[in-house]
Amino acid sequence: MISSGLFILPSVAFAEAGRGALLSYLFAGLCMIPAVFAKLELASAMPKAGGAYYSLTRIFGAPVGIVSGLADWFSIAFKSAFALVGIGLFGSLLFPDFGPMEFKIIAVGACLLFTVINLLSVKGTARFQVFMIAFLLLILVMYVLVGYRRMDFTHYTGGPPLAPHKILTTTAMVFISYGGITKVASAVEEVKDIRRTLVPGFLGAFVIVQVLYLLVLFVTIGAMDRQALAASNSPLTDAAVIFFSGGLIGSAARAAVAAAGLLAFFTTANAGILSASRVPMAMSRDGLLPRFLGEMSPKGIPRAAILSTSAFMIVVIISLNVKELARVASLFLLLVFFLENLGLIVMRISHIATYQPIFRSPLFPVLQIFGVLSYGVLIAVQGTLPLLIAAGFIAIALIWYLVYGRGGWSRTSAFISLIKRVSGPDFTETGEDLEEELLEVLMKREDIQEDRFDALVKKAAVLDYDRTVNREQFFADVGRVLGERCGLDPVKLAEKFCSREEQTSTLIYPGVAIPHAIPHVVIEGESIFDLLLARARFGIRWSDTEVVYTAFAMIGSRDERTFHLQALMSIAQILQNPGFLKTWNGARNERELRTAVLLTKRRRSNE
Repeated sequence: MISSGLFILPSVAFAEAGRGALLSYLFAGLCMIPAVFAKLELASAMPKAGGAYYSLTRIFGAPVGIVSGLADWFSIAFKSAFALVGIGLFGSLLFPDFGPMEFKIIAVGACLLFTVINLLSVKGTARFQVFMIAFLLLILVMYVLVGYRRMDFTHYTGGPPLAPHKILTTTAMVFISYGGITKVASAVEEVKDIRRTLVPGFLGAFVIVQVLYLLVLFVTIGAMDRQALAASNSPLTDAAVIFFSGGLIGSAARAAVAAAGLLAFFTTANAGILSASRVPMAMSRDGLLPRFLGEMSPKGIPRAAILSTSAFMIVVIISLNVKELARVASLFLLLVFFLENLGLIVMRISHIATYQPIFRSPLFPVLQIFGVLSYGVLIAVQGTLPLLIAAGFIAIALIWYLVYGRGGWSRTSAFISLIKRVSGPDFTETGEDLEEELLEVLMKREDIQEDRFDALVKKAAVLDYDRTVNREQFFADVGRVLGERCGLDPVKLAEKFCSREEQTSTLIYPGVAIPHAIPHVVIEGESIFDLLLARARFGIRWSDTEVVYTAFAMIGSRDERTFHLQALMSIAQILQNPGFLKTWNGARNERELRTAVLLTKRRRSNE
């Protein structure tokens, strides 16, 4: 987050909006809140490489996904290029005679350096980040503490009046300054402990950086002359000289802040290449970009995606100036945030059972509606050229989908699931099922190592009664369903269940029957084992005084006795979980009943 948006952009923002630039940064930060919460919820529910691309493709489908994916890729790349340009501009502190071309050469060289670092190791990239950010934050805190004493508060009382339109357009421009907070989602698949680190990492970074932005900008505007600030290429370093009244100490302070600025540019560019490269990697996995972009090195590094991202950043560095970079980068960022907040609304109201985020955005849907409206306004005030760029970009992305991506995409989406739920059972859909995909993602997020019982549950037969039945009818239905699945006589199978029931009662406590009490029928043959899940909303009349609402029925050959005991233990653990019956009873269909069993905490046989 902390890079050119703090060390270079304040002077551009001040030239546009005067002291109202402080309000622009404040409003941009407030408008970031819906984006932070939406990104956090979606990333915690779907921790897969690609960030916005992955979630929006699963929500809206491939056409919107390819637009959002390319926009996300470009926004990260633009922000990183913006930071690299900052490295070039700061070269003027060491080489005053350098011009724009020399600055761009320095930026390109830095891009190549960070590309090599990312190609070598993700872990090395992370360690490099920690050291640089610690020093950066220390310098910024010292800047605020020392600079506050040197402020001239008349800078906030004089000068031209505030211009609301200028503040609004500047808000749209400086929005890119906050974009880094969401970019961890692009590489979230590589985060080791989502539950422990993702939420505090997102929220802590946002609060800390928002406070730092406002304090640093407040001090800088108060310290520098208006004309000097508007013309400065490095406002914080110039302000540091003023804090110490020039001389040797002022030069040392300027050098310290310049070092902090370079560290900020380094961290942003370094992390930007890391996160941006994961977007084309994810898109290539889905067949929307060429397959080579998803190829991984033996160390798990997407080399082709990193190299293509770096090449794009070099083109951007050479082609655009600072102001154009900021506006276009902010435009792409706003477009992604607009779609993510809209997508979160769709995801929530689609009621997909396997959508289970660790973090849920508060004030739903008010906050998301505010985000959609505010991002729409900020996009609209960008000006004619950025809007034309956006329209052209969307058109090119859709053409790419029609020509290349359409043939590689075969998945459903949350939007289609919502239409299906509203339209009723007559609506048909094709493609790989979204709920099944999200179930796999969820199991991986929870570090669930699938065992044989899980595989059994995924394929288990399900009886979901919406009426009251008696025990004999239940056994007849079990015999019919499992008999068809295993090639057995349904009548004889039902008789085996009845006979077992007469020998031993199958109830363990009121309303619930557990496996060792449910009829386990031994059948002829080898390597045969099957499971049936049953829910009776209005009950199964088990006897004159007992009613069962939840039941499991198993059949197996004699050589499966060991697995039978393992299955009994697994079901016992599931039934003992206090949250299982609530989830089970709230399931809306057969898939959700299986999901309730699969996601209930228990000890796996392979753990």
